[in-house]
Amino acid sequence: MEAGKVLEQVKKEDIKFITLQFTDLLGVIKEVIIPVERLEGALRDGVWFDGSSVEGFARIQESDLFLKPDATTYAIVPWLSEDGKSARLICDIYGADGKPFEGDPRYILKQAAAKAAKEGFEYNVGPEPEFYLFRTDGEKRTTPIDYSGYFDLSSHEGYKVIKKIVGALEYFGINVEASHHEVGFGQYEIDFHYGGCLDIADKVLTLKYCAKKIAQMHNLHATFMPKPVIGRAGSGMHVHQSLYDIKKKANAFYDKEHKYNLSKIAYNFIAGQIKHIGAMCAIVCPTVNSYKRLVTGYEAPVYVTWAAMNRSALLRVPKWFKAKPEAARIELRCPDPACNPYLAFAVMLKAGMEGVKNNLTPPEPVEEDIYSLDDESRVRKNIDALPTSLLEALEKLKKDKTLQEVLGEHLFERYINVKTKEWNEFKKQVTGWEIDTYLDTF
Repeated sequence: MEAGKVLEQVKKEDIKFITLQFTDLLGVIKEVIIPVERLEGALRDGVWFDGSSVEGFARIQESDLFLKPDATTYAIVPWLSEDGKSARLICDIYGADGKPFEGDPRYILKQAAAKAAKEGFEYNVGPEPEFYLFRTDGEKRTTPIDYSGYFDLSSHEGYKVIKKIVGALEYFGINVEASHHEVGFGQYEIDFHYGGCLDIADKVLTLKYCAKKIAQMHNLHATFMPKPVIGRAGSGMHVHQSLYDIKKKANAFYDKEHKYNLSKIAYNFIAGQIKHIGAMCAIVCPTVNSYKRLVTGYEAPVYVTWAAMNRSALLRVPKWFKAKPEAARIELRCPDPACNPYLAFAVMLKAGMEGVKNNLTPPEPVEEDIYSLDDESRVRKNIDALPTSLLEALEKLKKDKTLQEVLGEHLFERYINVKTKEWNEFKKQVTGWEIDTYLDTF
């Protein structure tokens, strides 16, 4: 939708307010609300805000930033109708010099996608975000909405809330493919159509926005925290990925003549992600809590392998696309929904494209149960492990020039600073487990 059509649409739909949305460095949604009368000026000139007040954005001396709405993201917010209807626009961020702000995560992904396009490819993704619905009453804060399990029938209350979320997503132009109960008590997953990386990153943010707001309306809390309950399943965001060959107008990952029906480009892409996975984890598994999910026993990946049938593999090749070449894809299983989707997709694309550019070859696939192998067997098969902590992942990111390049100097430095501070704060904490284990013993 063009800017002129947005102005026509708000008049037609009698919109009174506009919520201009963007994300901070961590992927947390921020917003500025303006009366509809200011929309035309916002579309033309942008809306000023103080970037120094947003996590990881800018220092005080360079804090003048501007939000410029992306007209293609226009949508009515279905639950904001009191005192006048509201619409949403996702924004790009610009500096006072009129140039894109180098610390804008959306800009980082745009740049990565544009570079891939110059090389003849479009990057398509299909994430599977999981989240928990908890009750807000009481001090515990993690009492689940139900006690159902994987693919079980949802409770009446859970079904009602999920139905409301799915209905809201339709207002935002998101075609939901399926929703279902996950393994954890009160845990759900909502999947939507596969598509271009920028569009899908916008939709991941919209899903979080809808889930959290609608949960609040039902006196519930929706959380995309990776591991909110000890001993229960963590929340992941597996991401299906493929490259589309712009010139050939075909899925670049498909080749019916090769094993797994994958092309040489697909194998290169897998190899690139395997090479950079340690550093990628600092972005796709971005919190201290993320590494409580990446442990054995809960189907989350721990070891750096790829396979088709093995669901414990880090990168999995779904087999059902054999009769459907356009659906050829690989699934990265370590990302979690706490990540900033713009940054996550950008580093995933960059790592994969480096594999294509340098004609990298992946290791042999591992179809056996990796968890059943002893340490000696894993060493013999050259199976590495994912980082076990945020600190370890950050150290790998500091050494990875390829991923630093896609993030840019400005954002990379701020990301490292913010996340190092998070780790240092965590180091000071004394947990309940430590009290229970050591207080009486020593």
